[in-house]
Amino acid sequence: MQEKKHIILSDEEEKIGKAIVDAAYIVHKELGPGLLEKVYEVCFCHVLTQKGFDAKRQIDIPIIFDGLVLTRVSD
Repeated sequence: MQEKKHIILSDEEEKIGKAIVDAAYIVHKELGPGLLEKVYEVCFCHVLTQKGFDAKRQIDIPIIFDGLVLTRVSD
């Protein structure tokens, strides 16, 4: 069995990771299951913004797939 190597995170990465998990927990605890993904997304970003983060939703990023460059993927 191969030994797993753990990456040490910076304090900033730890802060971001903890904020993300906390925001997800807050939203799930408040709303529960069964809603559309977009509802959770809006609420999740709202909580992160309240925590002082610059949260952006559904930003376009370039994707390369099988030699095809997708610069924008519409809904």
